Amino acid sequence: MKQLAAVCALALALPGATQGAVSVVDDANRAVTLPAPARRIVSLAPHATEMLFAAGAGAYIVGATEFSDYPPEAKRIPSVGSGVSLDLERIIQLKPDLVVGWNNGMAATQLAKLEPLGIPIYKSEPYDFATIANSLERLSRLAGTDAAGKVAATAFRQRWQKLQDTYQARRPITVFYQIWRSPLMTLNGSHLVSSALRLCGGENIFAKLPQLAPTVTEEAVIKADPEAIIASSGEQDDVFAPWRRFTGLRAVKRGNLISIDGNLMNRAGPRILDGTEDLCRKLDAVRAKRTER
Repeated sequence: MKQLAAVCALALALPGATQGAVSVVDDANRAVTLPAPARRIVSLAPHATEMLFAAGAGAYIVGATEFSDYPPEAKRIPSVGSGVSLDLERIIQLKPDLVVGWNNGMAATQLAKLEPLGIPIYKSEPYDFATIANSLERLSRLAGTDAAGKVAATAFRQRWQKLQDTYQARRPITVFYQIWRSPLMTLNGSHLVSSALRLCGGENIFAKLPQLAPTVTEEAVIKADPEAIIASSGEQDDVFAPWRRFTGLRAVKRGNLISIDGNLMNRAGPRILDGTEDLCRKLDAVRAKRTER
């Protein structure tokens, strides 16, 4: 009997050994309930893959969409297509007991195709830092890795608070945040990137537009005359070349053309804090130029 009790105690201590039904509410305010912690998870967004790994559930991911490349182990996960073109047959073959997907735009349309199949779906759509921390806890709950999720969420919140304490009183800087050149696209104030900008003292010149990722014109940017233009590195060889033609634009005149790692800033995962820290430092450099003039 003592040996049996010891074995049972060990089983309960192992990650993912939680038994019984688990339930959370996802970012679409839907209850997601599983009869037992998930052991076969399909991730349909790179940020979801990153969060699952951070929540201690990486070992249970059996399929992921392309560009799920972080952490490095994620590159070995079998592909189930892209966020806008899923391989539904492949997903069904993997027999997932949980699908985690991005609930936005074309990705949401693809996600809807899975709903009639009866597979439990967690819809992920973090628009702020608090939701990312909460997501780490909720996903770990669904995977039975609660302890790992709590540690990750606590560390995230502590680092977020430290950034707030450091930068919340900085002088504001008007910013144009470019996510694509042709067509010229940006992000509105509801996007997670705008939360990062606000934390660093940046003011998104297109924050009030209704679309999450609106198309804008060069003329609109020139009229707003932002103090800084920020673009994701890797979008093209010289993403700022078209802007350098406008020598009267404040961002150009003052040399405030800022490159940022899109994998860190544009993905709604835990590494957003890495991108935000870099962004805050670069906006501080913009402020320093004011005192040099």
